[in-house]
Amino acid sequence: MYIFIAMLFFFILWFIFSAIKVLREYERGVIFRLGRVIQTKGPGLILLIPGIDKMVKVSLRLVVMDVPPQDVITRDNVSVKVNAVIYFRVMDPTKATIEVENFLFATSQLAQTTLRSVCGQVELDELLAERDKINARLQTILDSHTDPWGIKVSNVEVKHIDLPQEMQRAMAKQAEAERERRAKIINAEGEFQAADRLAQAAGIIQKYPEALQLRFLQTVREIASESSTTTFFPIPIDLFKAFIRKDEK
Repeated sequence: MYIFIAMLFFFILWFIFSAIKVLREYERGVIFRLGRVIQTKGPGLILLIPGIDKMVKVSLRLVVMDVPPQDVITRDNVSVKVNAVIYFRVMDPTKATIEVENFLFATSQLAQTTLRSVCGQVELDELLAERDKINARLQTILDSHTDPWGIKVSNVEVKHIDLPQEMQRAMAKQAEAERERRAKIINAEGEFQAADRLAQAAGIIQKYPEALQLRFLQTVREIASESSTTTFFPIPIDLFKAFIRKDEK
């Protein structure tokens, strides 16, 4: 008798613990009854029929998945390693449960193949300079493929592009040559502007000879302000021509 009561007590406890489930705010439970999906419940307290109902938990939180480095050959035949990070969340728990066996693994594999495909269709310069365009294209392709699974891909970011050593040296030489080219252009532009200013100054002096005397006197004043006590400087006769012409008038 006591054994029967004890067994009945444990059966009741098992029934209660099997029938009552609690889901968190970010969790949903896909309920299967005799193999068929009846509904999606949660969050909060869930009541199941033990032995008949089975619940599969699905998290609705944003998933951040790292895509491992992929060997990619770009359109201009450069071999690089590219890795990325993908952000997605489950929007339809029922589809994520019944349409795909393991949506995390499936999304990871799809992201790897898509990353290789998209990066292989562009040249290296475009891959390095236009990451936003590459990210948007990856996000669009992944989102369209994962939509039947009830998954929304919100963002994809290319994290790192690993270049071979010889390509890094070639790009460093190219950058150095570009900097030298810009320096020469800037230097030539400065020489051109200086020559243009000198030509303008020569025209002004030719038109107004008195300006040369004023410049000479200013130079003398600057020399006199130095620490040396004795200063020798020539006085060209041309300095007095303007004053002589004025006296003759």
